[in-house]
Amino acid sequence: MTKYYPEGVIYETKQNKRSISSVPALRESFFEGRILEAKATLCDGEHNLHVDLGGIKGIIPREECALGIAEGTTKDIAIVSRVNKPVVFKITDFKDDENGIRTAVLSRRAVQEECMNEYIQNLTLGDVITAKVTHNEHFGSFCDIGCGVSALLPIDSISVSRIPSPEARFAVNTQINTVVKSIDENGRVTLSLKELLGTWEENAAHFKSGQTVGGIVRSVEKYGVFIELAPNLAGLAEYSENVRAGDSASVYIKSVNPQKMKIKLAIVDTFPAEPKHTPLKYYFDGGHIDYWRYSPDISEKVIESVF
Repeated sequence: MTKYYPEGVIYETKQNKRSISSVPALRESFFEGRILEAKATLCDGEHNLHVDLGGIKGIIPREECALGIAEGTTKDIAIVSRVNKPVVFKITDFKDDENGIRTAVLSRRAVQEECMNEYIQNLTLGDVITAKVTHNEHFGSFCDIGCGVSALLPIDSISVSRIPSPEARFAVNTQINTVVKSIDENGRVTLSLKELLGTWEENAAHFKSGQTVGGIVRSVEKYGVFIELAPNLAGLAEYSENVRAGDSASVYIKSVNPQKMKIKLAIVDTFPAEPKHTPLKYYFDGGHIDYWRYSPDISEKVIESVF
């Protein structure tokens, strides 16, 4: 069974390198219908992508560069933005010009269509899948869920702890585990992440009253300062006018209250944070999730996800 990975995953694999290493290897890949990856080196004036195949030139004609280009539903920026990055493709033909110079004709669209038909259209809500962050916007992160097919991870689905922007959680090209949150009538997928990052109790189990720990200031309000202790856990400290969102903080844990899902903190010190992305800790490693409850059973408030 064919596996469909985010674009760039197979680029450095031994099989992929061997499959594009020579003209005979490329011809073998053509006859076997293999999915390959190589780096796009140029987008010409007609928006065809030129691909580095080592021995011969590879060309992805404009309408074969991505799903929706031919129909006008995908803009040409989707082509231009692939330059100097690995692109996925199948070889559809070989052509020789008047000087006998051979060119491999490639299609990225054909791979994306196959990925949609064989993989993405068979996904169900609650499926846990691998995705790669391709770019961040203020409202969420766009992720490659297979062969360059994009899905949206909204900012409010990234974690329970509120963040100012997706860049605060992960960088472009970060590979993450996600949950299929919804699929619209056109097959567009929306993702979630927070359900994999642990419940309140699972996160709070790492913290006890009397400890002094590190955190990140996420929000400064008149009634207090919210400090993230983990992606799915935040505590509240008293208001301080000298604290800014984004600062690193040392905090003393005054109390942990599961019934109210509250952790009371006292700020020991704050200082400007060095930009960094800590690897995510996943608390769920299965392939599908139907129901997730963040809040403890004894909590007065219920926070849950139903897929």
